[in-house]
Amino acid sequence: MPTAAFSAVERAAAALARRRRARLLHPAGRTFTAEVTFWGTPGPPTGVPLLDQPGRWPATVRLSKGVPTPGSWPDVLGLAVRLHRDPEPPVDLLASSSAAAPVLRNLPVPRRRFTGTYSSIMSFRAGRRRLFLAALADPDSAELGRSLAEVSAAVEADAPRLVLAVASAVGPWRPVGQVRLDAQRGAREDAALAFDPIGNAPPGLRVQGPLAWLRDATYRGSRRARGASAQSGGSLGVTV
Repeated sequence: MPTAAFSAVERAAAALARRRRARLLHPAGRTFTAEVTFWGTPGPPTGVPLLDQPGRWPATVRLSKGVPTPGSWPDVLGLAVRLHRDPEPPVDLLASSSAAAPVLRNLPVPRRRFTGTYSSIMSFRAGRRRLFLAALADPDSAELGRSLAEVSAAVEADAPRLVLAVASAVGPWRPVGQVRLDAQRGAREDAALAFDPIGNAPPGLRVQGPLAWLRDATYRGSRRARGASAQSGGSLGVTV
């Protein structure tokens, strides 16, 4: 896309974020410390080391509402996961509430409950393969509830989990790991946290196309309006 068009979208996103005095996208949310475990990819490998090889990392997780609607009203719910891989750069995985079926996994779907399917919406390229990432409900985990307040209460009472999965454009989800939520962070840390789904994509995965371009420009503008960088915040310290 032309540089001028990218700059125009970034400036517009920054202006809207300043007017809102908060994130442009998903302004209402809760941030938690977490642990992410990868078991390795069942079946044929994806060619992405993070998904194919067993590993465990401390993480920061943010659950959010997109508009946001009041209380437990339906909304496009968001899940953002930052893997802390010091001394390597962090990895940001972002997903929105969606349906599990192949024809719907690239569409955001409003819902009430925070427990459910979250898809990357935006597909990735690993070599010649097109992949989607997701976080799915763990049937053995505590429910997350229908509002941000209920999410906080669920994490305080237990350690809820979500299952990480990968799929091709038309194939079934293959579980590759899990996210376990541990403790809620304060409002100041939630406000400081900033994600970069393009620049902090998992090594070995590429994002491309109009949606990636638009997302990159929008997130850059929103971060600029807040004085945040692509690596601001997280469970290992606030770095605004």
